[in-house]
This record gives sequence, C-alpha cells and structure tokens, in this order.
Amino acid sequence: MIAMLYYQESRPKTINWFPSYTKNHKIPYGTYILYEELQNLFPKTKIEYIDIPPYVFLNSKEKSGTYFFVDVAINFDKDEFNHLLEFVSNGNEVFLSTSGINIDTLGLKTKRLIADSSNDTPYFKLYNKAFKNKEYSFDRDISNIVFSKIDTTKSVILGQSGFVNSAGERTKSGVNFIKHPFGKGNFYFHTFPEAFTNYQLVSKSNIAYTEGLLSYLKEPSLLYWDSYYKTGKSKISSPMHYILSSDSLKWAYYFMLLGVLFFVLFEGKRKQRSVPIIKPIKNQSLAFSRTISNMYYEKKEHKIIAEHQIHYLLEFIRIKYRISTLKTDDNFYKKLAARSGKSEEQIKKLFASINHIHQKNELTQAELEQLNQLIENFKTES
Repeated sequence: MIAMLYYQESRPKTINWFPSYTKNHKIPYGTYILYEELQNLFPKTKIEYIDIPPYVFLNSKEKSGTYFFVDVAINFDKDEFNHLLEFVSNGNEVFLSTSGINIDTLGLKTKRLIADSSNDTPYFKLYNKAFKNKEYSFDRDISNIVFSKIDTTKSVILGQSGFVNSAGERTKSGVNFIKHPFGKGNFYFHTFPEAFTNYQLVSKSNIAYTEGLLSYLKEPSLLYWDSYYKTGKSKISSPMHYILSSDSLKWAYYFMLLGVLFFVLFEGKRKQRSVPIIKPIKNQSLAFSRTISNMYYEKKEHKIIAEHQIHYLLEFIRIKYRISTLKTDDNFYKKLAARSGKSEEQIKKLFASINHIHQKNELTQAELEQLNQLIENFKTES
C-alpha cells in the first residue's frame, strides 16, 4: 500500500484535455483565466454568473446587458432562442462562441474545414484595421469551423480562419466571426471557442486575439456569464461522483474497498459456521380435506357431501366464468352455456339435479355418485 501511494504521488500528473469551458476549471480547456480577468478587461461592468437555462433566466423579468456564451457545442430549442431574439431586439447583445451550432432563424449554417496536409496549421485573423492584419495560430488539433451560409444583407464579417501550409501559403479559409444586427441589438457569432480557454490565454502571442474578440463588446453595464451550457459544468450528481472526482478521496475509497475485501476473506472465513438446513413446513391442507371427507363418507352423510360439492361448483362458476350464482334462471343458463360451451339442456339438467338435492333431507349413495358425475363432466368438458 505504501509503495502504491508513493507511486501515485511521485508520477507526473497527466494533463486533462477535456473541453470543460467551466470557470472553476484550471485545466487547459477550462475558462478560469478568462473569468478571473473579465473584471480587469471591463472594470465598469457588473458580471453575473448564470447557472440556469436562458429560457428561465430571460423569462423571469426584463433583462438588459450582454449575454456571453462559450462552449464546444450549444443547441438552443426554438422557444429558448426566441427569448434570446427578444432580448437582443430590445437593444442588448449576445456573444456566442461555439464550434457546433446552426441557426436557421438567422440563416446561419456552418461547415468544417479539412486541411490538405497534416503539416498545415490553423490560423485566425480579425478584419478590423486596428488589428493590422495580424494572424494568430493554434498549436493543437482543432475542429476548424467556418460559416458556410450567412445573411449577407445583414451580417457583418469580423474575422476569418483557415489553414496555412509549411511554405506560409493559405490552403483553406472561411468566415468564422460575424456580427448580426437584430432589432436594436446585435448577435456576435464566433466558431473558435478555444480562443477563450486557459491554454490559449497563457500564450502571450495569442492573448491579443482574445482581447480583440472581446473588444467588440465595448463595455456593457451588465455581462451575463452563461454557466448552464457548459460541457464540464461542475454539478455533483451523486456522493460517489464527488468522491471519484478527487484523487485523494478516490484512493481512500479504493483502499477502503481493499480493506473490506481482506476482512471478508480472513475474518469471515475464521468465524463462519455451517448453516443448518431447515425443512419447509409441509402443506397439510390436502390431507386435512381428505380426512374430513372420509369422515363424512364413512358416516354416510351423503347430503352434507353433496351440499359441499354444489357449493364448490358455484364457486367454480363465479371464478372461472364471472357469472353471479345468486339467481339461477333462464338468463343464468344462457350465460353459462355461452361461456362454458355446454348446451342449455345440459346446464338445465345439471341444475335440475342440484335443485332436487336441495329439496331432499336424505340422499342415497347412488344419487350422490350421480351428482358427482354430472359435476365432473361439466368441469372437464367445459
């Protein structure tokens, strides 16, 4: 155990490249640096952390400011996007940076650029003259997404991306950053969310690109940071999820399981005793019934036996055919004949014999046997 602990603590920590985009995560694809620096970039702006769906947030009361979204893929439903449209039309702004979105309402479609060679590197550029046509690169494999369709009558192109080969020549290019006015406000659509991650912002040469993107927001009075649409949003779904998310608690949990295993193997083996076999209690109902019936038969109480048989027959009819036996008339005979498959004459003959037995005080063995034969025939042939 000591050796395992030493190995676990001394080995190099593996880098987690999970695309989290969560403000609490300091991993390469988290947004911890961006969230911490937003207040410095916009000193007069109040930043609100929104961890509920935009539909719920915008539906509660009228809001004003800039709604900021960044994640690997964001897909709004129709009603939710209508709330965003209303929010922008009232003079507000929505900044949306994601590599997976298509918005038919605004006539936007995206596609993925494929590099001609594995040596090609992605580049990014902002069109405004203030950026002096400077191009930025990203040294990791990404999904280079560009717009394949935009509304050219309304959208303003703000930036592009593509690939550059080893000779410095552009092999592919497309629009990846646009401004789309709507009502009194504006949408900003950007297809390279990695620009806002920790990995991008620790590179001094590329910080200017992220600052250039954010400069289009000017300085809003309120900036709503969306935390609901996040691939790695920090939400504890269960106590086990919380334990396994921490290395220390995870290894403590594993050692506890190992200790329980040792306890079962050694302590349980030492104290366990053979379990005696307990035979189940026999069902004596049938034997009891036979004893009582023999008693009646030996005493020649044929009338009592017949009444019991009639009682069980009526119970059989009620359970199997779902017919009330309170009144045995012509309607009863028709229903029973239809459900049992017997003819009405056979049914009437059976119940005529039953009524005859009800009227007698004493019963011979032959009459009892005749009744029994009629009942058995009815049950077996139905």
